[in-house]
Amino acid sequence: MKRVLLFLATNLAIMVVLSISATLLEGFLASRGIRFEQSQLLVYAFVFGMGGSFISLLLSKWMAIRMTGAQVIGQPRNDTEAWLLQTVSHQAQAAGIGMPQVAIFPSDDPNAFATGARRNSALVAVSSGLLQRMKRDEVEAVLGHEVSHVANGDMVTLALIQGVLNTFVILLSRVIGGFVDRVVFRNEERGHGFGYILVVIVTQILLGILASMIVFWFSRRREFRADAGGARLAGRGGMINALRSLQQASDQQALPEQMRAFGIHGSRGMMRLFMSHPPIEERIAALERAAS
Repeated sequence: MKRVLLFLATNLAIMVVLSISATLLEGFLASRGIRFEQSQLLVYAFVFGMGGSFISLLLSKWMAIRMTGAQVIGQPRNDTEAWLLQTVSHQAQAAGIGMPQVAIFPSDDPNAFATGARRNSALVAVSSGLLQRMKRDEVEAVLGHEVSHVANGDMVTLALIQGVLNTFVILLSRVIGGFVDRVVFRNEERGHGFGYILVVIVTQILLGILASMIVFWFSRRREFRADAGGARLAGRGGMINALRSLQQASDQQALPEQMRAFGIHGSRGMMRLFMSHPPIEERIAALERAAS
């Protein structure tokens, strides 16, 4: 879950900055009688949309380390850190990728994530709570799951999808804003009126929420594939046991109301659209079906 939420948070922050800059640029050009034609607007939206997504991807490791307080393991200080490095090294070789950086971040919740712009220069991080609550075979399965995310190129694919969605959000919000500015607010002056700016901001927020649903849907689909990869690298039994341990931990700790949509154990109804992971029972069932 952290992998997707950290990327979305970074992308959102960058897109806010780019959107403000883009709106100021549009206003400056429009005041001088320069307006984008449809083809130019598409290129403009593509540059800003894909740019925001790939800047997020390039910053993903740096941001993840700072936002979680993760400590990258250089020289192992104890047996646990040495075992983590050795396990990730073996799994990375089996998956055909370069050795990722390995980190531990402070959190009582059992959690882990992988991020990075390149398969051969990624980051795999686990929480201190995961190491304390899980057996080593279960931790090994979680590490295999995260290494599989890296091997599958999930972060790059996520960035591509987010970039395309950003492009359409920027494009459609400006098309709608221009239409409302002219038809509803009847602005015929040079430059953009207040109505245009207001509608662009509101539609970007609404369309951005819809775009996030697509990103979350993609993330849920990739989790099944990463589970299968974790089962190959660390054993199907270990992967299933790790998921059951996560399920028990999430059942014991009720999330705050405002965070339940992102709970790793999943929900039903509309809240499911904003889940980065499928419900754990569905993931276990998928592994069990694959074994039969």
